[in-house]
Amino acid sequence: MTTPWGELELARFPEDPRDRLRAWDASDEYLLRHLAEQGLGSGPQDGGGHGSVVAVGDRWGALVTALAAHRPVQITDSFLTREATRANLARNGVATGAVRLLTTQDPPPERIDVLLVRVPKSLALLEDQLLRLAPGVHADTVVVGTGMVKEIHTSTLQLFERILGPTRTSLAERKARLIHCAPDPALVRPASRWPHRYELPDGIGAVSGRTVVNHAGVFCAERLDIGTRFFLQHLPGGRGARRVVDLGCGNGVVGTAVALANPEADVLFVDESFQAVASAEGTYRANGVPGQAEFRVGDGLAGLPDGGVDLVLNNPPFHSHQATTDATARRMFTGARRVLRPGGELWVVGNRHLGYHVALRRLFGNCELVASDPKFVVLRSVRR
Repeated sequence: MTTPWGELELARFPEDPRDRLRAWDASDEYLLRHLAEQGLGSGPQDGGGHGSVVAVGDRWGALVTALAAHRPVQITDSFLTREATRANLARNGVATGAVRLLTTQDPPPERIDVLLVRVPKSLALLEDQLLRLAPGVHADTVVVGTGMVKEIHTSTLQLFERILGPTRTSLAERKARLIHCAPDPALVRPASRWPHRYELPDGIGAVSGRTVVNHAGVFCAERLDIGTRFFLQHLPGGRGARRVVDLGCGNGVVGTAVALANPEADVLFVDESFQAVASAEGTYRANGVPGQAEFRVGDGLAGLPDGGVDLVLNNPPFHSHQATTDATARRMFTGARRVLRPGGELWVVGNRHLGYHVALRRLFGNCELVASDPKFVVLRSVRR
């Protein structure tokens, strides 16, 4: 990536030579050019009086790597983003300690002098994070948001207006746009509505009528999505699985259903989203589930020993930010095969058109259609 202060070598995480997606886009470049024009340089020689710099939603660490000389704070919901940031700092000769890495679940900085916001896909996550950060913003804080034109809507600007103060946008450059906000300390902000709770409907097995806890930004925060509902109606039962993984757990409904149906099961909830794992733990605890559970933020099944799992349940995502890709699903399937014991099973729900059965047959040598409707399929593969 070309910045006003030189070239940076950047990559996504995990690195995949087949992945042609970049670790930055035009909105990152636009924001960095604007900061340089306003006198926020890459090194202390620019006079330094910019105080604390906080970057929210910096997707692969491009912003904080470019601004590392200012010792910025990065706030992210993504484990993969955090690991990409560490790797990108290292490949550009910057010590990891130059950037303070926080998650969306950590207490935010008490004072913020420069707030940079990479607009997330989830409006709810933006609302949640602006409300958490607002107490640290003061009248002289420089607030600049960035995103591609298709990511910035009237509702996006209204959130900045309601939570921080008067807001305007820049002209578009290379389909990217900046958001400029003038903080108003006298503004009366709305109370946060996160985390959100709702009750599940009947007819979906062990979790019928149970409570769901959703932190902002987690898929289907207001109601059960139809894919998960279909999966819950066809989960394996009575198979004696002792070690179960809810892979890509989201709000934890699927793993909680298994734990309720089989109190002897030891369930691992894992997701790369800090918000998701907090939601899964909230859902599990809210329902007083007996048995044992572990909650882990990480890169899929990385770090789990081979051959120790009886059952993996998976509803894989098919988007990486704005890009449609099956790379994440393929990595999840490969990881599941590695950690499953002989005879262990991977159960997957997905849209029919995604053709997961092809990848599963290639990887496992088998794939059974458990259930289907006009939109979704539930598939089962066994580790031979």
